[in-house]
Amino acid sequence: MTYQETVLWMFEQLPMYQQQGAVAYKADLSNIEKLAAHLNHPEREIKTVHIAGTNGKGSTSSMLASILQQAGYKVGLYTSPHLKDFRERIKVNGEEITATFVVDFIAANQSFFESESLSFFEMTVGMAFEYFKKMQVDIAVIEVGMGGRLDATNIITPLVSVITNIGKDHVAFLGDTLAAIAVEKAGIIKAGVPVVIGEYVQETKPVFLAKAKEMGSPIYFAQDTYASNTYTSDLKGIYQQKNIRTVRQTIELLRKELAITTENEREGLNRVVANTKLQGRWQILQEHPKVIADTAHNEHGLSIVMEQLKTEKYNQLYFVFGVVNDKDLQGVLPFLPKEAKYFFAKPNIFRGLDAEILAGKAKEFGLEGIVCDSIPEAYAKAKAEAKAEDLIYIGGSTFVVAEIL
Repeated sequence: MTYQETVLWMFEQLPMYQQQGAVAYKADLSNIEKLAAHLNHPEREIKTVHIAGTNGKGSTSSMLASILQQAGYKVGLYTSPHLKDFRERIKVNGEEITATFVVDFIAANQSFFESESLSFFEMTVGMAFEYFKKMQVDIAVIEVGMGGRLDATNIITPLVSVITNIGKDHVAFLGDTLAAIAVEKAGIIKAGVPVVIGEYVQETKPVFLAKAKEMGSPIYFAQDTYASNTYTSDLKGIYQQKNIRTVRQTIELLRKELAITTENEREGLNRVVANTKLQGRWQILQEHPKVIADTAHNEHGLSIVMEQLKTEKYNQLYFVFGVVNDKDLQGVLPFLPKEAKYFFAKPNIFRGLDAEILAGKAKEFGLEGIVCDSIPEAYAKAKAEAKAEDLIYIGGSTFVVAEIL
C-alpha cells in the first residue's frame, strides 16, 4: 500500500475513538500489552515523560520537548489528535515520522492487528514506541490520548508523570464528577515515580494525594510552587502561563537525570513552534481582519480562551463554530459571547454535530447566526463579511481548526 492507502486503512478498517466514539473504547490494557510483547517491548528501551490532563496536554508536551531539544537531546514527541496529517502525532526533534516507516510498520504487523482487533489508537501507540526505539531518542514525551488509567500509553514507566488539570470532558468514559475523572487521570502515577500536578481544585487534590501515597510517589503541585512564574512562551494565550508553571516544575525534576540549563529552559519555551511545529493554540492566521484559531473544545478550556478573547480589540466579532455530537453544550455555550455573529457548521467527521441542531441549542443561549454546509464555507462567509478591524474566531473542536489549517 502507498502511504495514503495505509492511512486510509488505519482510519476506515479499525475503530477510532476520535471518529466513532464509544465503539472504539476498550476498557483495559490487554491489547496494548499484547502489541508491546509482539514488538519486543520497545517502550522499555526509551526514557519517557508521561502527560495526562483534560486540557493543556499538547501545549505542555510540546513545551517540554522544545526545552529538551534546546538542551541538546534527541527528543521523541507523541501527541494526538493530529490536525492535518497523521504523521504529526509522532515526531523526533520536530520532524514527523517518515511515510515509509508508517507504511512498513503497518505492512509488517497488519495480520497481527487484524487477528487481535487492535484499535487505531493502540496501533499508533505501538508505532510511536517502535519508531522512537529505531531513532534512538534520548527521551520521549508521551501524551495520553484520553483518561490515563486505561489509556494505551499507560504501559510506560516514565521519569516523571504529569497531570495538567482536571475538567469535565469525555464524561461517558471517565465519569461525571471532577473526583471521578481525577481517579482516571491519576492512573498514570507509577510506583516511586514523581508526579507533577499542574492545577488542582478542592475535589481533585485529595484524589492525587491518596494515589501518590498509595504508589509511594513524590507529588508536586506546580500552581503553588511556581505561583509567581515570570517565564514566557511563543505559544500565545494567557492560559499558557499555567502550562509554563507545570513545565518548569517538571524540568526541575528532570534535572536529576538530565543536564538542562536555565537558558535551555527559557529558549525552549520561546521556540516551541519552531522546535515542535505545534499548531492550533491561539494561532493567529492573519491580520485585518484578525483571525484566531484555537483547539479549546470543552467547558474548562473554552472558559479560559473566552477570557483571553475579551482582551482583544475589534469592531465586530465573528465565530466559525462547530462541535462533536458528545459535547456538553449546556456547559460550553454559556461561555460564548452573545455579541458575536455565528457561522455554525458540522465538522467533517462521523461524530460531527449537525449544524442545525447546534444553531438551535445556541439560540437558547442568545447566540445568533447562520447555518453553513461545511466548515470551509462558514469560514469563507465570515471572511467575506468581516472588515479590516473585525475579528474572526475559529473553534469549538480540534476538527474545526484542522479543516481550516
